[in-house]
Amino acid sequence: MSESKVPGSAKLLGVLMIILGILALATPLLAGKSVLMFIGILIAVAGAMRMFWAFRAESPGGGIWKFLLGVLTLLAGGVVLAHPMMASGVLTIIMAMYLFADGLIEVIVAFTLEGKPGRGWLFFGGLMSVLLACLLFFQYPVSGVLALGIFLGIKLIFVGMTTVALGTSLHTVMKQ
Repeated sequence: MSESKVPGSAKLLGVLMIILGILALATPLLAGKSVLMFIGILIAVAGAMRMFWAFRAESPGGGIWKFLLGVLTLLAGGVVLAHPMMASGVLTIIMAMYLFADGLIEVIVAFTLEGKPGRGWLFFGGLMSVLLACLLFFQYPVSGVLALGIFLGIKLIFVGMTTVALGTSLHTVMKQ
């Protein structure tokens, strides 16, 4: 991709994230369950891969342990897929930690961009992520799949707006 297409691609990606965020807000239960199901599938596939790789172990003893770890990982993925509501409690806490760390980093980075375009959006998006993390954490265990879908939607919208703003800034800088 040539440099001249980067700003347009960034803006397009930002708009796509905003649309996905709006869809997640319109159907938060579906969005939350989709996140859980996707994570369950990833865990199950990781377990199957570990089981497969166990046959490539250098020693039979090491292979057995790797295979058993693969079975355990596969079972964990199966539990997430079979009982997504139970898994939502754990994922809610993980999501709160992610949003807090992500938001804190965005706020810190925004302070390093003094005088740069898009700094305000990055700061605001980071602040919203920290606020969402606190809401998730302090509403636990009531918050769950529904909250995951809503907060995912909000986060996608803010990341999309930041990406559009940065793409616009890149376009302006590249014209100069």
